[in-house]
Amino acid sequence: MAARKYGRKAAKKVSRAMHERKSGTLRSGRSGRKVKSRKQAIAIGLSEARQAGAKVPRKRKSARKKKSGRRVSKQKS
Repeated sequence: MAARKYGRKAAKKVSRAMHERKSGTLRSGRSGRKVKSRKQAIAIGLSEARQAGAKVPRKRKSARKKKSGRRVSKQKS
């Protein structure tokens, strides 16, 4: 049997963030805009849990690849 990935404290923070999103009071960090996205609410909850020292797995590295070189645009003739 596998161990729990997230601690209870993390689950509480995420559920609180989801509840705030539903009631329309959850705001994003710097901009202070209202959060409408479910995914963003979860991310905010996990971020707060990390800061509080809860058991949360590490963030994944982004899978984006850097584009190398220039794009050559086609000229109309």
